Amino acid sequence: MKTRKYIIIIIVVTSIFFPGCSKYLDRMPDDQLTLDMIFSDKIRMEDWLAGVYQGIPSPMWGYMKDQGFSIMGDDMCIPEEWRPFGWQNVHEFTIGNWHRESPWNPNYWVELPKRIRSGLIFIENAKPQPEKGLTQEIVDRMKNEARFLNAYYYWLMVEVYGPIPFKPGVITPNDAPSAELMIAQSPVDSVVNWIDTELKDVSTKLPATYSGPLLGENYGRATSIMALAVRARMLLHAASPLLNGNPDYTGVVNKNGTALFGGSYDAGKWTRAAQAHKELIDAATAAGHHLYIERNNDGSVDPFMSYYNMSLKRYSEGNTEILFDRPNNWDLNIWQYHHLPIGIGGNGALGVTQELVDAFFTKNGLPISDPASGYSESGFSTAGEVRNTKWRGAEGPNRIAGQVTMPGTYNMYCNREPRFYVSVLYNEAWLGVDNRRAEFFYGSRDNNKTFDSPQNGYEVRKRVGLEIFPRNNVSTYQPGILYRLAEAYLGYAEALNESNPGNPDILKYINLVRERAGIPGLTGGSQQEIREAIQRERRVEFNCEGVRIHDLRRWKLAERDLNKDMMGMNFFGTKKSSDAANPNAFYKRTFNMRRSFSKKMYLWPVPQTEIDKNPNLTQMPGY
Repeated sequence: MKTRKYIIIIIVVTSIFFPGCSKYLDRMPDDQLTLDMIFSDKIRMEDWLAGVYQGIPSPMWGYMKDQGFSIMGDDMCIPEEWRPFGWQNVHEFTIGNWHRESPWNPNYWVELPKRIRSGLIFIENAKPQPEKGLTQEIVDRMKNEARFLNAYYYWLMVEVYGPIPFKPGVITPNDAPSAELMIAQSPVDSVVNWIDTELKDVSTKLPATYSGPLLGENYGRATSIMALAVRARMLLHAASPLLNGNPDYTGVVNKNGTALFGGSYDAGKWTRAAQAHKELIDAATAAGHHLYIERNNDGSVDPFMSYYNMSLKRYSEGNTEILFDRPNNWDLNIWQYHHLPIGIGGNGALGVTQELVDAFFTKNGLPISDPASGYSESGFSTAGEVRNTKWRGAEGPNRIAGQVTMPGTYNMYCNREPRFYVSVLYNEAWLGVDNRRAEFFYGSRDNNKTFDSPQNGYEVRKRVGLEIFPRNNVSTYQPGILYRLAEAYLGYAEALNESNPGNPDILKYINLVRERAGIPGLTGGSQQEIREAIQRERRVEFNCEGVRIHDLRRWKLAERDLNKDMMGMNFFGTKKSSDAANPNAFYKRTFNMRRSFSKKMYLWPVPQTEIDKNPNLTQMPGY
C-alpha cells in the first residue's frame, strides 16, 4: 500500500485523526505530529490503537440511550418527558417517527468510517520498537486487532443500514478525485462475505485468551473468540428473513444498477450460520468458556444466582460465559441509578414493559398462555414462596432464606421462572437496601406523581446488583457484556432448526440454557414449534440486553410486535386491588403508550446530510 503523510492534532488519547496535505505538513507547528513521529513512539502508537477501540459501543449507556437498542425493542420503556434530556432519538423510534433526518446519536454512517480509517493507518504504519519491548510478534498481533475492529465496525454498519459504501483496505486521500470519494453502496452479501472471510482469517491469528492479569492491560483486547462471535452473529442475521430473499427489497439497486440485496431465498445461508456457531462453541469451550452457573449446597443449579451474577461477575471472577465485553463503560453508577426507584435516590422511570412481564415462563417452564401453566392474574398470595436458592432479592424483613416472593404479592408475579425475579422490579417487591417493599402506588414514596416514577408500574432489575443504593452513593463495577455463550447456544439451535430440523443438537443447546434458568427442558416439536420456542427463549434470556430489537428486525416480526398499545399496571392506582372495574386499582392492565413501527424502519435511513454530499448513494425504501 502506498505510504502517505498525515498531520495529527493530539487533543486526547481517543481523538479523531484528520489527514492533511503536504504543504501544510511543511509548516510543522510544535503542537502537531507526523505519522512517523507517532509510530516511532510506543505510547503514542498504543494510544492510536486505543482510539480505534473507542468505536466499540457501550452495552450500558450506549445500548440504552445512544444506540438505544434496549429501548427500541419491547423490553424497556421510558417516559415521553425524558426526550429533552438526550433521549429524543430513542423515543422517536418507538413512536415510528423515524426518517432520513432523524438524529441518531452514534451516527454509524459517519463515525465508524473514521475508526476504520484510523485502523487502516495503524495497520499501514505500526512497526516494531524492540528497544521498548514492542517486538514484531506484538506489532503483528496489534495489527490483527485493528483488522478485527475494522471488520466489526463494517458489520455494525451493515446490521442497521444494510448496504454501505465499501472499499476495504483503502485509505482514500481527502483530496482524491470525487469519483474515488463519492462511491455507491455495495451489495449486502458481498460485504458480509468479505467480513466473514476477514473474521475467520483473523481468528487464526489472534489469541483465544491473553496471559497475565485478566484485568490488566490486555483485558478487553480482541481475541479469536470475539472474532468468531461477531462472525456467528452476523451470519445468523444474514440468513434470517430480513436479508435472505426479502421481497421488500427486490429491485433496490445502487447508482450503478447493481442489486443491493440477494434476490431469492438461500437455504445455504442457514447452514453457513450453523457451522459458524458450531466453530464458535467448539473454540470457546476449548478456551475454557462455559455458561456461568452457581450451585446450591446440595450441588443443584441455583438458577437465581446463576442468572443474577451472569450479568455482574467479571471474567476474572469465573464468569467465563463472557465472550466479548467492553471493560470500561462511562458513568456506570448513573446508569445503575437510572434503573432504581426515586424513593431510594434513583431516577425512577426506566421500566420494563408488561409485554416482557408476560413473556417470562411460569416456574414449570410453560408460557402463561398455556392452561397448564397455573398462571393467574386475580388476587394476591397468602404466603411467601421459598425455593432452593441463595438469592436474597425477596428475603423480607425476617430474612427468610430462599424466599422469592413475599406474602401479599400479586398473583401475576407468583410461581414465575427465576429469570423473571432477577429481571423485574414490580410493585411491593422487596427493596433490601432500604429494608422495605417497593411502593409504586400513586403518591407513594416511589411514585411521586411525576415522570420520575414508574410509568407502567415496573422498573428494571436486570443487570443491577441488589446492593446498589443511589441515596447512599453505593455502586459497583460490572462488565459491559456484548456477547455471551448463551447467545452462541441459542443461535446455533436456531440455525440448525432452519437448516437441519430434527438434529439432536437443537434441543441439547436450548435445554442447556433452560437448565441454567431453572426450568424444564423442551422435549420436541415441529420445525415451526421449535422456531417459536427459540424466539420465546431468546426474548427471555436476553431481555434488556439490547438484543431484542435486532431479533425482531431480522425475523421481520417488528411490524407485529412493535405496532400495538403497550400496557402496564395503573400508574394512578392507589389501591391494592386487581379489580378491573375499580378506577383506583393499581393491579390491572392499563394503557401505557402506543408503539408504532413501519416497514421502512427495518433498516436505518442513509442520513440526508450524506445523500446531499454524495449523489451516488441510494436511499433505502420508504425514506
